[in-house]
Amino acid sequence: MSKLGDLGARLYRGEVGYDFVGKRKIWYGISILITITAIVGLAVRGLNMGIEFEGGAVFNTPKTSVSVAKAEEAAEEASGHDALVQKLGNDTLRIQIAGVDTDKSDRIKAELASEFDMKADDINADLVGPSWGEQIANKAWQGLAIFMILVVIYLAIAFEWRMALAALIALIHDITITVGVYALVGFEVTPGTVIGLLTILGYSLYDTVVVFDSLKEQSKDLAKQTRFTYSEVANRSINSTLVRSINTTVVALLPVAGLLFIGGGFLGAGMLNDISLSLFVGLAAGAYSSIFIATPLVADLKEADPQMKALKKRVLAKRRAAAAKGESAEAPESAGDDPQDGAEQADQDAAPAVVGPRSGPRSQPTRNRGRGRPSGKRR
Repeated sequence: MSKLGDLGARLYRGEVGYDFVGKRKIWYGISILITITAIVGLAVRGLNMGIEFEGGAVFNTPKTSVSVAKAEEAAEEASGHDALVQKLGNDTLRIQIAGVDTDKSDRIKAELASEFDMKADDINADLVGPSWGEQIANKAWQGLAIFMILVVIYLAIAFEWRMALAALIALIHDITITVGVYALVGFEVTPGTVIGLLTILGYSLYDTVVVFDSLKEQSKDLAKQTRFTYSEVANRSINSTLVRSINTTVVALLPVAGLLFIGGGFLGAGMLNDISLSLFVGLAAGAYSSIFIATPLVADLKEADPQMKALKKRVLAKRRAAAAKGESAEAPESAGDDPQDGAEQADQDAAPAVVGPRSGPRSQPTRNRGRGRPSGKRR
């Protein structure tokens, strides 16, 4: 078995672990700081909306040796507006100029052809009206609203309303960070960006639902025992699915990173940048929020429940009593033990959930083995 596989097995069995829920205030602080930075970037810099949303013209030239800087200068002089120039992988240029009508587009194309020493007919000009982009944006907002409503309803039915609320907060957290990164980096927002944002919604919820499913299974009849609090069970759920979350996230990020850094960086494919950046940031934010935000939030909401408050008091009181008697306060044999074992099994161990490597030999129960002859007739 590989080292990562061995670590995953030990995490699943509860032999090792990390106290994610116990350190939740640190993760909340980091998320709040990142979110505020994203919001400030969005408010100060704003989004660089593409011509699909603002309207304008796109000029595509044939293969040329003209530099991006020279093409940008020529396009701005010809149009009187800011121009966005991208050099594509086949040494062609893509020039975007907002606020251009048909007559002005023809004049700009002629001036660009003269400046680049090529025929005007070789330059392809496309006009885009702002109404088309506005329709896309409206449909995207509608799709986002419907998606969130359906997600909340499904999670509330399949799990409970606290998990649905935590998942919704984590989802908003991921979208805010992704949009904020777009504002800070200055990438152009195109229909490809909208597609990428809508795509990450499912990825953002994937790891969250996996952890929630484990938590739901482990917290059945939790109030009938006095070994673990709800937060401890939530922490074990994160640890037991941690390696799986890391594996799925890395596998998903690798091809997206290829699109972003190789396709967009080296080949100069503009549309790949739009989609891959939103996917890359959204996937990373989704993996982070499922581990550090969503499940700790559920634990906070659940610990406010009177039943879970009473359970926590019983667990802590039992541990204090055990400590006062000088009994061992070591971690239980396995943090993966079923909390449904009941009060009888719970009374045998009052230790907290595992949050680190387990040390020391396992204690084995003593058994009275009789030496009598088995029942049956003698021969």
